[in-house]
Amino acid sequence: MNDSILKRYSGTRGPILPGRDPLDDDDPQVDDLGCYSWLRGLRERSTMIEFRLREGRSVAFDYTLLRKVIFDPSEGITLKFDGETVRIEGRNLAAESTPGVQLLRGIQNHRVPWIREMGEAEQVAAAEVATVVERLTFKDSG
Repeated sequence: MNDSILKRYSGTRGPILPGRDPLDDDDPQVDDLGCYSWLRGLRERSTMIEFRLREGRSVAFDYTLLRKVIFDPSEGITLKFDGETVRIEGRNLAAESTPGVQLLRGIQNHRVPWIREMGEAEQVAAAEVATVVERLTFKDSG
């Protein structure tokens, strides 16, 4: 067996360099699927989920605060965090973007580090079978 292949899959990860975000958009461990990202490694889990709004604001929640995930095809995905509810509206939210990769399942398994609203032009240009996040809404539960 080639030593470099063995080291690649059995070795430890290198240190995180100063100023380098380990979940950066160009991170080779994260696939950017347009309106959400997916952690590649079979055992990889995200500690937080970030919601990116189209006007530039973002908010992130700790996955440990996620108490319930509700999917209704006519309403979208509703996430119940301690004290706040997030609704994800769009199309094909439970469909596979690529084989084995699906937004709904990724959230349930903490494999999605971020989700973003798509602009109108992106929504129109997206393929009919593509996962599209049209709107993210937040509501205090308390």
